[in-house]
Amino acid sequence: MAVRTPSSRIRRAVAPLALCAGLTVGLTACGADPDEGTNGVGRLSAPEIEKEAQSAADTAKAVRLAGTLVSKGGTFKLNMRLKQDGAAGSVTTKNSTFELLRIGDALYLKADAGFWAHDDTSDDEPTEADTEAADKLDDMYVKVPQGDPSYKQFRGFTDMDVLLDGLIGLHGEKVKGDRDQIGGVRTIKVKGGAEGEGGTLDVALEGSPYPLQFARGGGAGVVVLSEWNKDFPLAEPSKEETLDYGKQLPRT
Repeated sequence: MAVRTPSSRIRRAVAPLALCAGLTVGLTACGADPDEGTNGVGRLSAPEIEKEAQSAADTAKAVRLAGTLVSKGGTFKLNMRLKQDGAAGSVTTKNSTFELLRIGDALYLKADAGFWAHDDTSDDEPTEADTEAADKLDDMYVKVPQGDPSYKQFRGFTDMDVLLDGLIGLHGEKVKGDRDQIGGVRTIKVKGGAEGEGGTLDVALEGSPYPLQFARGGGAGVVVLSEWNKDFPLAEPSKEETLDYGKQLPRT
């Protein structure tokens, strides 16, 4: 005579399997090690994870940085490809967008006529002379003289070390956060302060422990870091599309 298995016994046997299948966040099976198959930094303390991320960033040769920064001077949107000897990309402010290209110490600025005609220090409308001068600069690469007061400011947007040091530093006691994914890569969060008031850094759990995203404290912007160590070409603009104003940029 065949013995029938009570339905209650089947339910008891199946229930743990169903529960296990539902726990998919960071786990491949019930009781699995969430750090299995990772680079292991998830097992470290928060300060150690931050140190590993900083070391990886310090030794990298290239990176793409894109996101929004909020400061007393306004809001900036960055989309820059950076490496040690140069950079290329764009910066968007409240009033305009301009492109930056740096090869060694040679820095070029490219913008439309509206950028050159606009004056943040004055509420006056640009004069006809201003507009005519701006039209000549429209969509041209203007070489920024190293002696010009704006050179250092513009160059700061193209300096890989300066940007990384200024953008991914956590403040306050380091606290280990949740696991997440950035661009399809598993990450571990490290927070400055319990609520991330000193910033929140997402560090890659796959491959090198690069920082993949940094949310600045107080809602002061979020930047995504990608294409680590991916080289890219840099070429000086042609003479036909370049203007050299000598020792100082034009003031329109």
